[in-house]
Amino acid sequence: MIKDYFKLALKNLRKRKMRTWLTMLGIFISIATIFILISLSLGLQDVVEEQFRTLGVDKFFVQPSTGFLGPPGSIGGVLLTKKDVDNILEVRGVKDLSYFVAGNAKVEFAGITKYYIVWGVPSESLDVYVESGIKIEEGRLLEKGDGYSVVLGNHHKTKNLFGRPINKGDKITINEKDVRVRGILKLIGNPDDDRMVLMDIESFREIFDIPERVDWIMIQVEEGEDVVEVSERVEEKLRKARGETKDTQEFSIMTPEELLSSFENILKIITAFLAGIAAISLLVGAIGIANTMYTSVLERTREIGVMKAIGAQNKDILIIFLIESGLLGLVGGIVGVLLGIGIGKAIEYIAINNLGTNLLQVSFPWWLIIGCLAFSFIIGAVSGVFPARQASKTNVVDALRYE
Repeated sequence: MIKDYFKLALKNLRKRKMRTWLTMLGIFISIATIFILISLSLGLQDVVEEQFRTLGVDKFFVQPSTGFLGPPGSIGGVLLTKKDVDNILEVRGVKDLSYFVAGNAKVEFAGITKYYIVWGVPSESLDVYVESGIKIEEGRLLEKGDGYSVVLGNHHKTKNLFGRPINKGDKITINEKDVRVRGILKLIGNPDDDRMVLMDIESFREIFDIPERVDWIMIQVEEGEDVVEVSERVEEKLRKARGETKDTQEFSIMTPEELLSSFENILKIITAFLAGIAAISLLVGAIGIANTMYTSVLERTREIGVMKAIGAQNKDILIIFLIESGLLGLVGGIVGVLLGIGIGKAIEYIAINNLGTNLLQVSFPWWLIIGCLAFSFIIGAVSGVFPARQASKTNVVDALRYE
């Protein structure tokens, strides 16, 4: 019997092809939008988690309480210093650390001038940074005694940021000072990282005239030590050394788990907001289905009367119309999912090949595909409930007399 219901519903939809496709338009656009947003969010979450796995679970970070995401030197009187670095090294459980200082610089090469953030880092502690997934593609990392030297992100060679590639051995000018390029890093996938300029801390402090400031500290714990416990010891040590309390401390400590949780929360908020916008178009599509089904009921009043006259019950009419509206939603969902996969892959391709970032990746888990299809079918069926009830309650005599 159910098979016959579906056959009849499909036959009725085929008879009204143009109206059927126009009705489904709102559904598959909204389903495609929701599908793309969620798949991009899941893909980005996978990339972020992979980055943190690469970073390692044995590291945590110390930074001024305003964070290191703002412009270098924009944190007013809140500073970390080399003295803080020395104090951290005294804490039990700390194996090693690396620290970074950032400065805005005028960078010149091949007659072209651009402005970048240059990072100063101690060459002797680069191993801590390298363990977070940084690899050399050409040349080598900085070494003690290199003098005015830099290591550049991959885009300086592969994206012709200065009109032509910068290679190992080339000279560039930073704040009017000539420096030698010692190495080019492998592609990381984050445009900011792939355009980085790394310089030995001693040369950096001379060029930028920043004798003490430290912007960011990466700390590695001893094997077998708990990262959270060591981070608490570091926090307590810095408070005492700086004469601060828990309420007044001007630095913050972030473990990988806390950073990952922060990113995931931000992603969830953004995804929910955008999905809410997409849900508006889904509502419009649902109204379109309801409108189409009401029109169908009016056009087929006589047909409904004939069906009832030959023995069809109210529930039969109700089921036929519900299946019909559900199929409108389901087919719209199928088209929407296929469209979402195509657009999602296109976005990923453009991001990797044109924007030089692997952060915009898509993920298509089976539950997302099945969920979108089930959701679109349910939306269609719910939209057809009232028209279907109206059709099932049609009076046989009135229906047969209907012109």
